[in-house]
Amino acid sequence: MSKVGFDSEKYLKIQSEKIKERIKLFDNKLYLEFGGKIFDDYHAARVLPGFKPDNKIQLLKQFKDDLEVIFCINAAAIEKSKIRADYGISYELELIRLIEKLQEQGISINSVVVTLYHEGNNISHLENLLKERNIKMYIHTPTKGYPEDIDTIASEEGYGKNPYIETTKKLVVVTAPGPNSGKLGTCLSQLYHEYKRGVKAGYAKFETFPVWDLSLLDPVNIAYEAATVDLKDVNMIDPFHLEAYGISAVNYNRDISSFPILKNILMKISGKEIYKSPTDMGVNMIAQCISDPEVVKKAATDEIIRRYYNTLCDYKQKICGEDTVELSKSLLDKLGLSLTDREVANVANEAAKEKGVNVLAIKLNNGKIITGKESKILSATSAAFLNAIKEITGIPDEEDLLSPTILDGIYKMKKKTSYNTAYFLDLPEILIALSICSVTNPIIEKAINKLGRLRGCDAHSSYIIAKSELNALKNLGINLTCEPRM
Repeated sequence: MSKVGFDSEKYLKIQSEKIKERIKLFDNKLYLEFGGKIFDDYHAARVLPGFKPDNKIQLLKQFKDDLEVIFCINAAAIEKSKIRADYGISYELELIRLIEKLQEQGISINSVVVTLYHEGNNISHLENLLKERNIKMYIHTPTKGYPEDIDTIASEEGYGKNPYIETTKKLVVVTAPGPNSGKLGTCLSQLYHEYKRGVKAGYAKFETFPVWDLSLLDPVNIAYEAATVDLKDVNMIDPFHLEAYGISAVNYNRDISSFPILKNILMKISGKEIYKSPTDMGVNMIAQCISDPEVVKKAATDEIIRRYYNTLCDYKQKICGEDTVELSKSLLDKLGLSLTDREVANVANEAAKEKGVNVLAIKLNNGKIITGKESKILSATSAAFLNAIKEITGIPDEEDLLSPTILDGIYKMKKKTSYNTAYFLDLPEILIALSICSVTNPIIEKAINKLGRLRGCDAHSSYIIAKSELNALKNLGINLTCEPRM
């Protein structure tokens, strides 16, 4: 069983208390800019073993009676059908997915704001989707004067041009299906309208990473940079916090560079200094819940190496540029890490070199590494998966989980019907075969019932595997890296 380094129960308790404290500071009305993934935060779960992927939704559920959610989406992202790389769906469909999942949890959805709208942007499809679900839609155009002319921004010509979104709850979470969606602008626009109405509402920011009270070189913070190399986010010591309090705090470049503007806008709206630093705006309580720093350090360094492997594969496939690879490599260098620190990769690569075929290796939670090699009938991924399942189920190595007759039958059918030159059975096909055979074979049923033991395991392939197999491994919760080789 994998080691735990983070206390989720403590986290939910003290994080909710921190948010409640912030609400009380502002006339019992807080707009909380909510970054990162509300559901399925597997990055945090990998970097902080013990952090549950649904922690954020559990946190929000604690405020269910006093909470409503405003979603933001950039008009350009709608029109260009921008795709979320992790889910493979558009921001528009991800928005609908999030709305429906939150409603299933009993959380109130106030509305959706289409931000940075220009005349002619086609948003009719989203408008129809929201109408079907009885969700209000508001449109925000670019704010006049932004970012230099503070007087215009915080006036009827600036935020005053935006429609006021009627809210009734103490906590208004402003979130989005992806980055650069206009969450901050929406919060500030609402603050402007609230102050006009005599409501001294507040603003705060919720982000899991970077963790302000861990060091700049802490692997947890560097893992955040590794996860956002495509955005070119860089962690920095917050100079405003250091000057105001004499305390070193970690923030990231975009928040630090935009803080003087934000501070002046808040001053113009409220008539007083609300925050002295971008770190002041946050309510992050992650560091206080790390129960075993060494476990977390190991998990975070593993993630940094995984991210570098992913960047190398993206570069090989022309998904990113050389500058992204160099930035990712510099993060390894900061901690003196190298690709050879990934044990499962060493095993897979050595086996591939020795056997002269593609190999995939899986490191089980007990530390044992299982390999599978490509053959005429099975892909390397399929072979490794079957061998791993046999190991965790206690099936002797010499016994077959799927009989050669069944595999050969599927192989021959695929050969007759497929246009591909590689006819071997991939992982999705093996999973289907197992599910069918489990109906009559109790041993296979037992093996399928133990698939959960693969969640959180590391794996490495000696080549870039097909997307169908990659998605299957993701669904199983296996942390895969690949050699940048086709």
